[in-house]
Formats: sequence, structure tokens, C-alpha cells
Amino acid sequence: MTHPFPLKQLRFFLTAPAPCPYLPGKMERKLFTHMHVLDGPELNDSLTQAGFRRSQNIIYRPACEHCSACRSVRIQAPAFRPNRTQRRIHRKNSGLVRTITPALASDEHYALLLRYIRARHPEGGMEDMSYADYLSMIEDTAARSQVSEYRDKNGKLLGAALVDLLSDGPSMVYSFFEPAAAARSLGVYMILDHVDQAVQCNLPYVYLGFWVQDSDKMRYKAQYKPLEVLRPDGWEILEQDTA
Repeated sequence: MTHPFPLKQLRFFLTAPAPCPYLPGKMERKLFTHMHVLDGPELNDSLTQAGFRRSQNIIYRPACEHCSACRSVRIQAPAFRPNRTQRRIHRKNSGLVRTITPALASDEHYALLLRYIRARHPEGGMEDMSYADYLSMIEDTAARSQVSEYRDKNGKLLGAALVDLLSDGPSMVYSFFEPAAAARSLGVYMILDHVDQAVQCNLPYVYLGFWVQDSDKMRYKAQYKPLEVLRPDGWEILEQDTA
């Protein structure tokens, strides 16, 4: 894969230590670089496949001094077979209408995002997100991005996912849904739907970001099998006993 600018010209930076949001008592550091508008999609491809994650125009990965619990994971889309619970969730939401839209901010999506954050992640640091912050989250990027939105038969917006389009599959950047519709398990359904989309487009993977085995917030990702995890020697299938 070629880039308008050689990768060796990228400047990487290291954050100061901060409390880990996933493992109590641990400290985290991140290695990051900035995406340039001219090579953003290609850079996002290369670095995501190498274990990085995008946030706006920053692409980063953990670089913690005393911990290596965070691992990038991706679903093998063609080989994926939903379990009984996932099949039930898929059936429950089969009447929803999915629409792919450009990655543009909207008042309707912003209102839904705030309801979701305040109900599901009230202490995560995003509960007071301003519209300008939301605008940057959706639009301030050099990546190839889109939004998948999900509505019921009456046109009510129930969920949305910000997704990067990589050469080998979608990367799910951030998903949010209507808290009052929690019984639908829309977070699960949106992942299942993107596996379906990847298969339909003959793409091999769906990227889910980082997985932390001992974190309650992250453990759910191991339920999507076969799941590949990035280790020092490359991508490997996550074994059942490890999951």
C-alpha cells in the first residue's frame, strides 16, 4: 500500500499517564499521530490493521508501560455464525430500516447521542458533550466514514453507528442507541448488521476496536466468533478458553 507521504515521516507522540478507564488501579498511555487529509484513508487502513484506533483526526494505540491487556480485535465476517442469543436479537430487530448516510452531524443524532451517553455512560466524560464536540466527532476526520442509522416502521430513530470504511471491512468507531429501547439490544444488532454488510460486500472483517479480557465493559466482544486478536506475532484466532 502506497502513501502520498512515506510512513517514516509520520510524527508519533506519547500521552502522559492517566487512570485506565477499563482496569481499576492501572495507568494508561497512548501512542498517537495525526491523520493528514491527503493520505487519511490509506493511513487509517494501514494503522488500523496494525492495531491502532481512530478518534477524529487522531489515530492511536495503547502504549502502557506495565500492561498489555488492550488488544485490537476483528470479526471474521464470512465465517461468523451467530449464537442463539444473537439470532434472537437479529429477529427482534428485523423490522428496522437501516439507512447509510454521509458522516454529517444532525440535531436528531446529537439528541439521541446525549440521551444514550447520559443513560449508559454517565461518568464516562462525554455526558456534557457540546454540539461542537459532536460535530468534530462526526465530521472532523480525513478517513472514509459514514453513518448507519436505524429507524422503526414509524420512522423513529433508534440507533446509529459511526463507521470507517477500510479496504478489508468496516471499522465501528462509535455506536449509540435509544436508552428506552434497551430491550432490543441494539448495540448487538448493529454489530450483527455490519457483519451482514461486510459479507454482502465480500469483505473479510469487521473491526471492533480494543478488547480487554478482564474488563466488564469490553468482555462482550469475545462473543462474536471467530474473532481475531492482534498479538505481537500478528492476528490470531481468539481461542474459546481465552474468551
